[in-house]
Amino acid sequence: MSDKLRGVFSAAATPVREDLTADHAKLAAHCKHLLADGCHGIALLGSTGEANSFSVAERQVILEAVVAAGVAPFRVLPGTGVCALPDTIALTRHALSLGVTHVVMLPPFYYKKPSDQALIDSYGYVFDKVADNRLRVILYHIPPIAQIPITDAVIEGLLKRYPNTVAGVKDSSGDFEHMKGLALHFPQLSILAGADPMMKPLLENGGAGCITATSNVAARHLRVVFDGFDKPEAKTAVEAAQACIVVQRNISNRFTQIPTIKAMVGLRYGDASWGRVRHPFLALTEAEREELGGLLNDPAAGFAKA
Repeated sequence: MSDKLRGVFSAAATPVREDLTADHAKLAAHCKHLLADGCHGIALLGSTGEANSFSVAERQVILEAVVAAGVAPFRVLPGTGVCALPDTIALTRHALSLGVTHVVMLPPFYYKKPSDQALIDSYGYVFDKVADNRLRVILYHIPPIAQIPITDAVIEGLLKRYPNTVAGVKDSSGDFEHMKGLALHFPQLSILAGADPMMKPLLENGGAGCITATSNVAARHLRVVFDGFDKPEAKTAVEAAQACIVVQRNISNRFTQIPTIKAMVGLRYGDASWGRVRHPFLALTEAEREELGGLLNDPAAGFAKA
């Protein structure tokens, strides 16, 4: 595709108020900080954004608020895939109505072990009902959570039927060989790493970038790697940035990842309210936040406060 998507995309965390409703103003400000840090775009309402803990109506209002706050629609990649296909259709149509053309779409993930044909038909049903030539879909492969892999056969079947709609794959399998295989077999697609340290080797093997959680705080380092991974003169800077990315990613996995990422964002902004999470997550304890702060203060983390 001539408009192949490339870059560093942050799987933005979603701040919530005391009543656990989304804090739209704080989220919009965070998105603008991420863009200023070097992100090419923002993947709103994905796994890190606690999307599956928000209703369809809440998700629509969140997207509207971010766009209304001045984040350009072409910078936004919202998650629109849910279990009920009519809701996936509604979320996707809504995004398009705001001028957002790229979405990240989970398969319907409640019923397990669907056949490849069942997934092809499910995605095809959504594409046909949305019926908008502007739509570009990043398929979301995250078998550790969804427990439903998007196989090569599914991708091939969808490309055969919808060559201008399927734009890429976000691979959050954690399996680098799988990511590399996707980049090799589907060079026309944007293959995006779902884990920050894997972006560099994926770029070196034909990948297009990343959509990641730790980019909420490590975007500057990721942009250094993206811009310089293939430039000999940038080798030292890239290696230093990659080392910080690895450290920060490891820190983000010290406790339950999504509450930890939100606590890390809170430490970056000096705003403890960022640590709030929607059910069923639990916020980090005070002791865990203190430990996290100590880990991030290590110079090897390259952690910068806003």
